Amino acid sequence: MGLIARALEEQGIATVCVVMNRDIVENVKPPRALFVRFPYGAPLGPAGDGVTQMAVIRAALDLLVSATRPGTIVVSDIEWPE
Repeated sequence: MGLIARALEEQGIATVCVVMNRDIVENVKPPRALFVRFPYGAPLGPAGDGVTQMAVIRAALDLLVSATRPGTIVVSDIEWPE
């Protein structure tokens, strides 16, 4: 995903990757990444949980606006609901 993000950025399309494995994203180095501590397969949160999903999307969009340098990785404080 990070390689695709870099290719899109080269074409002028801004990207943010929502990731669940920090080790991989640190090696691939996408332009911007939001690290969430969620289970694999649910990067935006549980199915049907619009509140959590919107929180992740808002955090990703905030990162898109606020990142000042390439390779920025932000650790999300959004928790998996129980």
